[in-house]
Amino acid sequence: MIRVTQIKLNIRHTDKELEEKLIKKLGIRPYELGEYFIVKRSLDARDKTDILYSYTIQVHLAEETERRVLDKARRGRSNDICRDDSVSYRLPENGKAKLKHRPVIIGFGPAGMFAGLAMARAGLRPIILERGQCAEERKKTVESFWAGGELDIASNVSFGEGGAGTFSDGKLNTLVKDSCGRNTEVLRTLAEFGADSDILYVHNPHIGTDKLIGIVTNIRKEIIRLGGEVRFNTQVMDFNIEGGRLRSVVTADTSVYHDGDVWLAVSIEENGPGTGETAGHSGNTDNRPVEMTSAGRTAAETLETDAAVLAIGHSARDTFYRLDERDVSMQAKAFAVGLRIQHPQSMIDISQFGSEASFLGPASYKLTETVSSGRGVYSFCMCPGGYVVDASSEKGMKCVNGMSCHGRDSGNANSAIIVGVNPEDFGGNGALAGIEFQRRLEKAAFDFGSGKIPVQLLGDYMSRRESYGFGDVAPVFKGGIHFARLDQCLPEYIHESLTEAMPEFERRIKGFSRPDAILAGVESRTSSPVRILRDTGLVSNIDGLYPCGEGAGYAGGITSAAMDGLRIAEKIIEKYSAL
Repeated sequence: MIRVTQIKLNIRHTDKELEEKLIKKLGIRPYELGEYFIVKRSLDARDKTDILYSYTIQVHLAEETERRVLDKARRGRSNDICRDDSVSYRLPENGKAKLKHRPVIIGFGPAGMFAGLAMARAGLRPIILERGQCAEERKKTVESFWAGGELDIASNVSFGEGGAGTFSDGKLNTLVKDSCGRNTEVLRTLAEFGADSDILYVHNPHIGTDKLIGIVTNIRKEIIRLGGEVRFNTQVMDFNIEGGRLRSVVTADTSVYHDGDVWLAVSIEENGPGTGETAGHSGNTDNRPVEMTSAGRTAAETLETDAAVLAIGHSARDTFYRLDERDVSMQAKAFAVGLRIQHPQSMIDISQFGSEASFLGPASYKLTETVSSGRGVYSFCMCPGGYVVDASSEKGMKCVNGMSCHGRDSGNANSAIIVGVNPEDFGGNGALAGIEFQRRLEKAAFDFGSGKIPVQLLGDYMSRRESYGFGDVAPVFKGGIHFARLDQCLPEYIHESLTEAMPEFERRIKGFSRPDAILAGVESRTSSPVRILRDTGLVSNIDGLYPCGEGAGYAGGITSAAMDGLRIAEKIIEKYSAL
């Protein structure tokens, strides 16, 4: 098999023209061409008068023809034609250790979902625990919140089936190196369960929230068909650890909580029912009940396990604190914070594609700048034709994210414009200082916005004045909005960094710094502020506990989180035999 790169054609080319160009590049006769598959298609828009598609193609040739083509390429010192050594992904063989208790996966976002699917396919019958609702019910809950209803702290934009990625643009690009075929496997799996097949080769693949909901539901059904179990409204409240090894997890039913009541596991033996005090589980392993302080009262379950995948997502702050209490090794890590900006999508399209904008559809962008302080300012999670959404997950706090449907047809482009922060900025010590830093920003955003998403026009933000109305950019939001002084909401160094970067961004995209561009805040959940340490076997300092995905600090998006889920699953499969 041969890989051919740098096949460039005008964006309006036909399939026949692509095949003819491939034959010509290979230097073969038409009848010698075997099957071929597009591996990658990227857009070269440097020359707006001649925008091109650039292809990488995998080609099957007869043995003699392949030898002739490769010899000619070597003699001509061409790097565009070479043997294709890509690896097809395969799960490892099961190990020999016997499982006494089924593996548990904590969290059903991309990391937990792909770990669960892999383990189910290997016969390990995992039990998956998700504090939020299934995708169908979660969608109703989130839409009710956006319409002005109460925030469900257990099921929202951050928590529930599919994780935070479900209510996003569904971008599938990643910078993670992929020598084992995991990236391709993630894309192939998503296509298998309902995504468009072009995600397998387009340069910046995306799915869209409307399609993601159906896809994650299909994956869940397959896990169950293979013997796995998925428990929604089920949060892990505590970890029973003995002799440096995880023995069991304590779970509780999150569906009993109402109106923001504090929900804490309370050991009957230690505190008695209804005291409202946090206590560790007493170590019982015979499924005796643990009561909950809530509007109602429910028994929790102690679930014994030999291996637990900790795929909790970067917003599971209560779980991070519980892990810290249980001496799980963690450290604070750098991330980024800022605001989300909206422009007319047509403005971005013309800037990126010129006269071909209507043919190519909604355009994306990527911006980065280092300001005089040395801080990096960059765009993040750009959503063509998307919405700015209320992504809050805690009462009295406010944060935003971007979301697009498959059609990317809202009329506006939005992106986070964020500034790098590091542990020295957090104003505290310890592994969880970044969480408290986030909370301070989100509390300020809630207060400035009177409980709604705080918004300000860019010109007013840069001039430090109030906004009283919108300009020509029509606001596109999911959730209520309120004009506020965002320039006072964020730390001064964030404001200065964003203001300094804007003229440079304007030079790259005409109109980017237009005064009526709409800012919303705060964008504080760009990545996890915590890294849960793991060794070369991908295990934490607690034997049997496997930190995984974005929340654990090892991924940055849907694809990389899913790939990390596969990595963790491989380690567990290699150790244990099928049930």
